[in-house]
Amino acid sequence: MRFLVCISREGYGDFSTGDLTLGRLYEAIEPEDSRGMVRVIDDSGEDYLYPAGLFAPVEVQASTAERLHDLLAA
Repeated sequence: MRFLVCISREGYGDFSTGDLTLGRLYEAIEPEDSRGMVRVIDDSGEDYLYPAGLFAPVEVQASTAERLHDLLAA
């Protein structure tokens, strides 16, 4: 499991203003692809591709990652 924190919404237009919250933790569904995009479950509850530059990785211990996964899925 990989977790990311939203650090920017700039350059992605109005679409992201309701779907990403600055400072919020998101779970990445897939690793960053060759185009610099990452798939995350956004605030709508659906998974979408976003530019990886909108996020910063967050390192957590395995036990914490499992708990975060459960919390974010709820």
